[in-house]
Amino acid sequence: MAKKARAARGASVATAPAQDSSVILSRCFAWSVIAIMVAFLLNNYLTNWRDWPGPTTLFLDATNVALASIQAGIYAVAVAAAIAYVLSTKPRELRPDSELIFSITAYIIRASFWTVFFVGLADMVVSFLRVEGLLPVIFGDKLAVDLGKSTFRGVWVHFPMLALGVLVATYHRGLGFPWLALLVVSAELLIVLTRFIFSYEQAFMADLVRFWYAALFLFASAYTLLEEGHVRVDVLYSTFTGRTKGLVNAWGSVLLGMSLCAVIIFYGMDGKSTVINGPLLIFETTQTGFGMYVKYWMAGFLGIFAITMMLQFSGYFLEGVADYRDDPGKRKLESEGILEH
Repeated sequence: MAKKARAARGASVATAPAQDSSVILSRCFAWSVIAIMVAFLLNNYLTNWRDWPGPTTLFLDATNVALASIQAGIYAVAVAAAIAYVLSTKPRELRPDSELIFSITAYIIRASFWTVFFVGLADMVVSFLRVEGLLPVIFGDKLAVDLGKSTFRGVWVHFPMLALGVLVATYHRGLGFPWLALLVVSAELLIVLTRFIFSYEQAFMADLVRFWYAALFLFASAYTLLEEGHVRVDVLYSTFTGRTKGLVNAWGSVLLGMSLCAVIIFYGMDGKSTVINGPLLIFETTQTGFGMYVKYWMAGFLGIFAITMMLQFSGYFLEGVADYRDDPGKRKLESEGILEH
């Protein structure tokens, strides 16, 4: 018995370092993915909005070596910071990190929800006044002309609403998806009532529905992933053990989830004329003339979708590894709590 006990203790001691190393490596991977994404977004801004040369020109063009070196160094600093964070918090397990990543994602989504709410209302009011010819009466001729320009309205109307949305999200913890769904239904109902009762309809009314619906569809994706609400083509998954499900979720997050988000981010922002950067750079509007000036926001929605899903897959990866390791403290889904009651 004594020999068996010593052998068991020796085995547990031998396996402990391997478990610790798996935790450290998994955390380094997840935070490095996030760090690289943040570095790419920062370089995207510097390259396409500030006309910096880009990190790849460090090896292709010798005219802007200093700026290109700074941009390349951003990646190195970001990854080094991610690894330093992990090493400085070695006792930290996987689940607290995944919860931290989920909370970051939740804040981004909250801020995005409040932003589109305020921007939608503000732009709808401006568009209504412009259609009815009331802008010169209220704001004067010069400001009325300026509010008819997408660049002016974007900077002086939309951006303050963006700041307000970020501020409100700091203090309001609700994600707001049911309210956004209600807003979409209300905007559509307004169209029906004004069209069939008052014979009144303007282009900005349909633009508002599309604006809020696009936000609902893309912003809610990360939250749906968190609650495992996406439809699974389940042939074998339901029969797996908890450890096997964790392994499948971890590898699926990397091979299917992160790879898709990386493709959207890279091809959507790789240049000034790409599907995300192009509309944002020129404050693109629809061709309806007197509609809302929010089309460029919907290109940004795609970027928010990819960013939040990349964050969510990083946290999901850590959670999957934790499930595979049978770590305690498994997260309970909100749907599970509802079913219990």
